[in-house]
Amino acid sequence: MPVHGTEFLVLIVLAFIILGPKQLPEYAAKLARFVVRARRMANDAKVQLKEQMGPEYDDLDWRQYDPRQYDPRRIVKQALLEPLDDAFSIDDTPAGSAASRASTAAAEPESSVSAVPAGTPWDREAT
Repeated sequence: MPVHGTEFLVLIVLAFIILGPKQLPEYAAKLARFVVRARRMANDAKVQLKEQMGPEYDDLDWRQYDPRQYDPRRIVKQALLEPLDDAFSIDDTPAGSAASRASTAAAEPESSVSAVPAGTPWDREAT
């Protein structure tokens, strides 16, 4: 989101009106020091990352980490089109099928939950 010339001029006029002519140079100097410190910190982090990664640093494709390239609609569309491999159990029966419920019910010991009448909807996994 770059600031164009007219927008920058409006910001300067607003700063002059809000801060006044006495405080404006002081706050401009503070802003300059902040920008210098931020650039120095970013550069130091980059140098430290280069030192720690070694030659692998040059092999990285930094464009893939650019957040501007991500389109949420495309990400959701890809997620919806992916196959659901985890929706099936080990024996290739769907997780919610009668066979898997029967095997789960047979493996679980009898408890107070099984005392619920047959006509009452009850989900053992939800409680």
